Amino acid sequence: MAWAKVEKAPLHKSERLDPPDGLWQKCSACHSIIYKRDFVANQNVCPKCDHHFMLPAKLRVKGFVDPDTFFPLDGDLVSNDPLLFSDTRAYRDRIVEAEKKGQTHDAILCGHAKLQGIPIQLGVMDFQFMGGSMGSVVGEKLTRLFLRAAEQKEPAVVFSASGGARMQEGILSLMQMGKTCAALAKVKESGVPFLSILTNPTTGGVAASYSLLGDINIGEPGALIGFAGPRVIEQTIKEKLPQGFQTSEFLLQHGMLDMICHRNVLRDRVAELLHILTRRSPSF
Repeated sequence: MAWAKVEKAPLHKSERLDPPDGLWQKCSACHSIIYKRDFVANQNVCPKCDHHFMLPAKLRVKGFVDPDTFFPLDGDLVSNDPLLFSDTRAYRDRIVEAEKKGQTHDAILCGHAKLQGIPIQLGVMDFQFMGGSMGSVVGEKLTRLFLRAAEQKEPAVVFSASGGARMQEGILSLMQMGKTCAALAKVKESGVPFLSILTNPTTGGVAASYSLLGDINIGEPGALIGFAGPRVIEQTIKEKLPQGFQTSEFLLQHGMLDMICHRNVLRDRVAELLHILTRRSPSF
């Protein structure tokens, strides 16, 4: 029966029908395989289980504000190296790498925009840039954002996503906690609303400063929010923490958040709140 055997020539590498890279996304929560185009169209939310993945700052701005209304501000501010810090790598090298990875000059993107016709001062932190750490540049840009909001009588909306203070800047980084809160006090005095949106994760010095001082604090589903990590707290107090500790749902139950909002309806919900707080008629 040798005549019935058909010898197939091996396919060259260029002829193999392997799927292209980046075509699929695996959900870290439900382990479903998702078509990447559907995943991105759903704002980096798993369509199977609604798990919220991190969203780069530029994509978040694009999906949140009115089209073609975002005008970036203070984009020329860049981190330097006041302490000449170096661990396994020089701090300057880490900054250069982070700029290429996150496509921003630092861990926050700030600017002026409109949300359903309402002018706002918008800040969006980017976890891709050194874990969204708050150094001198992040603190300065947030301070300017809050002062503009107070001066121009425009609501401030800030998305937080951070691992905390930036250790490479030492005490200069920790000083940003007090600096941002002092600027935020000006917003409170002016009677302008501040909406704080806490995404996964919001921890460390960011959680311990401005991000939980909003007139309305909104968490994304399942976001990790807190100062120290659960393992550090358990080792400190020598007790087992409750199930779901430091999630948005836990904080909402214990009064530290005002609401939890799915990313797909966040734009409409924030606009609705701003229309109420600013006493403006909806433009939609």
